[in-house]
Amino acid sequence: MSADREALMQAARDAAERAYAPYSKFRVGAALLFADGGVVTGTNVENASYGLSLCAETVAVAKAMGEGRRGGLVALAVFGPGADRISPCGRCRQVLSELASLDASDPMVWSEGREAEGEWRLSQLLPDAFSGK
Repeated sequence: MSADREALMQAARDAAERAYAPYSKFRVGAALLFADGGVVTGTNVENASYGLSLCAETVAVAKAMGEGRRGGLVALAVFGPGADRISPCGRCRQVLSELASLDASDPMVWSEGREAEGEWRLSQLLPDAFSGK
């Protein structure tokens, strides 16, 4: 495992520990790596009205955008110890694609669940993403 991947996965693992998941007990952490070396993390945030819950990846993207980051996404890591396999959901794939499209990047997506690890390019997970075009 590359040093970038391991460091980013550790940031996602650490984020998962801060998840707010009182209903499902399914903790997820995400970490975004930017070209300048910056890392932004997010964690899932559940709500009693399940439809209002937020995924870790979406929280991380919102934090990054709130910090003024527009593009430069190199890689992301997702950690979900409560799942055999994990990858960003469809909504998160689209949210990540919006950030990546700001500079036409195609970030690596690394994941780690209880049983399996994954590695893809974002374009493999969402080949026909919606765009502003």
